[in-house]
Parts: sequence; structure tokens; C-alpha cells
Amino acid sequence: MEIIEQIKNNKLIDNPTEIQKICLNKLQSNPLPNPKSELWRLSNRSKLSNFLDYSTFKKDQKFDFPYFHNSTNIIRLVIGGDSQISIKDKNYSIQQLSKDTLEKYIKQKISFFDENEHWSDLLNLTLSSEENVLGLKIKGSRIPPIEIFSHASNDSLNAKTLVMFVEKNCNVELLQVNLGKENSSLSQSTFFCLEENSYVNHGFVSYGEEKSNLLNSLNVIQQNNSEYNLGSLHFKFNYARFEIRIKQAKGNAKTNIKGMQITKKDEQISTYTKIDFNGPNGFLDQINKSLAADKSHAIFDGSIIVPKIAQKTDASQLSRNLLLSNLAQIDTKPQLEIIADDVKCKHGATISQLNEEELFYMRTRGITLKEANKLQLSSFFKEIISFIPVSKDRWDLLDKLLNEN
Repeated sequence: MEIIEQIKNNKLIDNPTEIQKICLNKLQSNPLPNPKSELWRLSNRSKLSNFLDYSTFKKDQKFDFPYFHNSTNIIRLVIGGDSQISIKDKNYSIQQLSKDTLEKYIKQKISFFDENEHWSDLLNLTLSSEENVLGLKIKGSRIPPIEIFSHASNDSLNAKTLVMFVEKNCNVELLQVNLGKENSSLSQSTFFCLEENSYVNHGFVSYGEEKSNLLNSLNVIQQNNSEYNLGSLHFKFNYARFEIRIKQAKGNAKTNIKGMQITKKDEQISTYTKIDFNGPNGFLDQINKSLAADKSHAIFDGSIIVPKIAQKTDASQLSRNLLLSNLAQIDTKPQLEIIADDVKCKHGATISQLNEEELFYMRTRGITLKEANKLQLSSFFKEIISFIPVSKDRWDLLDKLLNEN
């Protein structure tokens, strides 16, 4: 792990920025996450080591979009692109954050970062060059759908960072796509600030090629009367880790999360979520699904934090899992930490296999075993896929998944 050795010896970056200096200082005291902590206990150390084995700071290779762009009413951005972003319409505007504003915000965030819990973000911000940090401020109404792409090049580790301020009364639909090339690692950190009465419908689609790896983290702050919806899908990575941290800063906010990870071969993909309610009348509805086949390993670890100040919280967290092989493994741990005494909170987990009776019934009606399996998988996938903001005329995610499995 050459990157870790360079961090320990302070030889990773010749002329670090102020943000990189702060992150390096934190990482030097904790260059690797603590394997005994619950957040990292199940993480495959060999695969994490492989993530860190690639060279950094290489120039990005040419980017190929994963699907046809057939609409003029979509705003497409690539993190790491050279162009300056300034979009003004009579109803809305999308502007890049100034360098000073971006730096001030990130410094404020990382000053509170725990070296173990936020290790992925600290590593990302250490490795993200200035051209790979994109900051946006969005305001107005009738905003077209936005698509933002991050990608890793072959035989390299690429780090990308997105910071987005969503102003009051905005209604935003955003799809982020993380793409890993063969023999590559991608680090992606995203920071969202939702102001009062804002609405964000957010999708994450992440997939790679042979021997690709991903560290993907998401940090969201919600103000009063904001609503944040997240639909996510991670698949086809040798090693992938998705960290979600959402804080309802003053309560009176709404959060909906529907995510899925699909593992095959000997892959390991994990999702860790932490939802903090810091005020009354908060709402959460969360469903996470895992599908594990062959000798793969899927992990879900979710926590809901409800302190005394968060009275009248209504929170639900459900983990639903499908095991397709006796050699595959699924670990799931939904959990509640409740201090408030006037709340409605529930959590649960299920692990099952394909329904043999349903398969037999379909076989007796002339449906092949392969098609019967696809029908059951389709019903398992649809709830999550339909929540991701991407239209079928551009990209049929369900068809892609059924053909991959």
C-alpha cells in the first residue's frame, strides 16, 4: 500500500493545499481505519489494500458516456472537466462556488471529522486535486434534470469531490454516475446542503469493470421543511463501500432512502448509513436490499440516532436480502439509538432465497428456469430501480441488471 506509506512519511504530495494539509495531518495519526471498529470490522482488508495499490494523480483518460444522450433538456457535467460552469435561465441558475467559498466550507466540515468514521472522506480530499473538486450552487425553479459523472481510469486511483448548495424553495433532480474501468480505483465524496423548503430527488448508480474498486461517501445536511430522496445502486465492483451520513439539522424534514447492492464472484460491496435527527418531527423511510451470489459478500450496517431533542420522530429502516448461493454471505445490521420518548421508530431485516414454489409454478406454465429466475429478480429489483431518477428511454437499468445476473 504505497499510498499509506507515503502518507506516513509525509511524501504523498509535493505542494499540498490547505485542505490537503489538514487531511494529511489527520490521516498521519490514523493512516488506515481501525479494523476492530464496527464500521470497518467486516471490510475485506486484502481488497481494501488492492484499492490503495494504484497510482494517483494521473491525468484522466477520455470519458465515454454509458448511454446515449438524446435530450437537450438535461444538464450533463463530468467532474474533472476543464469547462467553467455558469448556467443562467429566467427560472433558475447553476453557478460554480468560488474557490474561497468552497475552501471555507470544506475546512469547516473536516474540522469535525473523526479519523476513523470519516476516513474515506479524509483520504478522498487528500487525493482530490483542485480540478477534481466541483462546487455548485443551485437556485430557482423548473430546473432541468442534472447528471454528474465520476470515473476512474485504467491502472490508477482517481479521487473526485462534489459539493452542492441547494437554495431555498429549489426542486432538483440529480443523477450521479460512478464508473470504474478495468484495474482501477475510484474515490468519490459528495456533500449536500439543503436549505429550507428545498426538494432533492437524488440517484446514485455505480458500477465497474473487472477488478475495479470504489469508495463512495455521501454527506447530507437538511434544513427545515426540506425533503431528500435517495435511490442508489452499486454492482460489478471487486470491492465497493458506500457510506451515507444524513443529518436533519433542526428537525421538520423528510428523508426517503431506497438502495441496493448486487455482488457476484468473490466481490464485496457494503453500505453503511447513519441518520441523525437533531430536532422534532423528523421523518425517515429507508429500505436497503442486497443480492449475493457465488462466493460474494454483501454488507448493510444502518444506524438511526434519535436524541431527546428529536421528539415526534417517525423513522423506519428495513433490510431485505436475497441469497443466491450457499457459499455467498450477507451481513445485515439495522439498529436504533433512541433517547427521545415520544417517537415512532422501527427496524427489521430478512434474508431469503428465490421462492421454489413460485419457480415450480412458472415452470409448469411453460416458462424456462432462466426466465422464471429473471421474473423473480425483476420484482426484487423494481422497487429500487423505480426510485432512481433516470428515465427508461435513456438507460434501462432493469434490463441491464437482468442481463448481468
